[in-house]
Amino acid sequence: MVKYIVKRILMLIPVLLGVSIIVFLIMRVFSPDPAPIVLGQHATVAAANQWREANGLNLPLYIQFFNFVKGALTGDLGTSYYTKTPVMSEIMARFPATIELAVAAILFASVFGILIGVISAVKKNSIFDNAGMFLALIGVSMPIFWLGILLIILFAGTWHLLPSGGRIDPLLQPMGGTGFYLLDTLASGDMEAFGDALRHLILPALALGMSSMAIITRMTRSSMLDTLNQDYIRTARAKGISEHKVVSHHALRNAMIPVTTVIGLQLGSLLGGAVLTETVFSWPGIGNYTVQCILKSDFPVVQGVVLLIACVFVLINLLVDIVYAFLDPRIKFSRKEG
Repeated sequence: MVKYIVKRILMLIPVLLGVSIIVFLIMRVFSPDPAPIVLGQHATVAAANQWREANGLNLPLYIQFFNFVKGALTGDLGTSYYTKTPVMSEIMARFPATIELAVAAILFASVFGILIGVISAVKKNSIFDNAGMFLALIGVSMPIFWLGILLIILFAGTWHLLPSGGRIDPLLQPMGGTGFYLLDTLASGDMEAFGDALRHLILPALALGMSSMAIITRMTRSSMLDTLNQDYIRTARAKGISEHKVVSHHALRNAMIPVTTVIGLQLGSLLGGAVLTETVFSWPGIGNYTVQCILKSDFPVVQGVVLLIACVFVLINLLVDIVYAFLDPRIKFSRKEG
């Protein structure tokens, strides 16, 4: 197991290197020159050339890329062209908001997706099954931005139950801490701020997690149907074991193996794909900020964000593979596995 984990960690190197090369070339080839954007359209040619030289953009591409990789290995992702602050500081100031939103969304998607999927499989072709699959179809088909606007209209505009955007009331915002408002407010014992942060989190988490819930529901149903038809399930039923124990103790654990893969992939996707949700709900996360930096050709920020998300995505997949061994002891990691 240890050798397998080490091997998978070493595999991060070529993956992250490939991602770095791709995003580096895309930003340099297809993005507009950042000098006129930063200095303004009326900047002189001499001023633009001086700015490019100061930011190393006049160097050959391979030297620019080498400098970026060398800095990334030491934790230095460069400096933002606009804020003049280290990229890592910019990312760390916003990444907790995106993580908190993505984790809340995947928890909602996993709990309800697995629950609906199991009920649909156990009660195949019943009204519960049809209703669950209809809900999954809606979740997959409905655009995130449209669902977000609909939730805002209903819960904030019509029923006045939840806030329409933001992360917390400015008067209740916790000072310092980890950047995870739910944890910070709980740690400080400020239950009013905790409740307000939770209320702000509900709508964006629902909007972001609906599509993932639909995918998890369909995968859980399919995996459960396949598992419930296995011989050992028939044997368990023949022994007189209650249907509840057959489903929960025998079928669900084995059915969760492919579902775990989907959950891990969805979490990685949510971390990198929360742009629309953060925009609709004015959520101060990394997704919305990255889009703004792409439009402004802020190369260091975009490169740093993509590299960080790629690293998190691969680590999540590694964690999923490790969880396999605990879900099914028959799975072994040999030296030949990669």
